Amino acid sequence: MSYQPIWDGRSGYGGRRGHPVRKLLLILLALGMILFGVLEIYIAVHDGTNLVGRPQTMVIFGCQVKPWGPSILLQDRLDTALAYLEDHPDMKIIVAGGKGDDEHISEAQCMYDYLTEHGVDGESIYMEDRSRNTWQNVNYTMDLMAGEGWNLTDDVVLVSSGFHLARIEMLWDRARIARLSDEVYNDQYISTLAAPVSHKPSAVQMFFREPLALVKSFIFDR
Repeated sequence: MSYQPIWDGRSGYGGRRGHPVRKLLLILLALGMILFGVLEIYIAVHDGTNLVGRPQTMVIFGCQVKPWGPSILLQDRLDTALAYLEDHPDMKIIVAGGKGDDEHISEAQCMYDYLTEHGVDGESIYMEDRSRNTWQNVNYTMDLMAGEGWNLTDDVVLVSSGFHLARIEMLWDRARIARLSDEVYNDQYISTLAAPVSHKPSAVQMFFREPLALVKSFIFDR
């Protein structure tokens, strides 16, 4: 008579227990999915325009430059900034973004050209054109502000794609804590302008990419 393995419904064939490594992997997978969900909620909470205080300075964060001009994501950010500037024409503007290996000019220069072509006074625009990532965007922007003699406690409005704002706010807070004393740290109001994401493939890509970038920045960008 041949042996027929019996499935007991709990521990597999022949009453054998499931492999502990497999159980551990399933637990880690479940924890990873929970963490991913929490991060997506955190990003969604910050994915919106929030105007507080009286911003004197606008900071526009860069994105990829194409051979013909700003990418769709970057143009979304610039158009959002232009709409706000129509009612606040006297603001100081910082365009932040260096030149990537696949870009023919810096993101800051591209943004400067686009804004001036759409009627913004070039004298009000300052270029931070050295940065290669968001952490450098933030720090080099603050260096520029300090170099110009601006008060780092002045209210600012930060402009980027909605999915990007959670990370920007986290890093902006981290950088200003390092620069300001406890007495003046809370004197600055941080506003945000959330640009739409017109390019749907980018929206899908960033849905998966941004939580990982947020974790990376939280751990390493210091």
